[in-house]
Amino acid sequence: MLGPIVGPGLRVLFVGVNPSLRSAEVGHHFARPGNRFWPTLHAAGFTPRRLRPDEDRELPGYGVGVTNIAFRPTRAADELTAAELREGAAELERTVRRHAPRLVAIVGLTAYRIAFARPRAVMGLAPEEIGGRPVWILPNPSGLNAHYKPADFARLYAEAREYADALAATA
Repeated sequence: MLGPIVGPGLRVLFVGVNPSLRSAEVGHHFARPGNRFWPTLHAAGFTPRRLRPDEDRELPGYGVGVTNIAFRPTRAADELTAAELREGAAELERTVRRHAPRLVAIVGLTAYRIAFARPRAVMGLAPEEIGGRPVWILPNPSGLNAHYKPADFARLYAEAREYADALAATA
């Protein structure tokens, strides 16, 4: 199973929907060719260079963690059941309470809506918290999500980073 990568003092915990078949095969998050997570992290200012999926264990050193709502690998996220997403949401609450990142960034609006029973949720800062921490909804960086261009991802993810950094300044 491809589990969470977390550590103390995280700026942001990124929460994917579930592992791709490729990620499960190689044992690293966001490993499917065409996934834009790694270039987006760099372009948004989270990492000083573009990391590779096999460097995912280095993320906590940059104040970044990564996990998933559900842990069953699939070809596409829409293969998950609503029950799997709801079960994953409960586990995510526990993970967030245990590690207390400054910000929880969910990368997948539709999965968030289903998992947390928030059908009207929109991109950006959510009015609800997860595990007592603020939540920011971002577009899924999967190559299957053709609605966003690289510059869109960089801008939206940078907004979440700026918010997380502002939280530290007020703490």
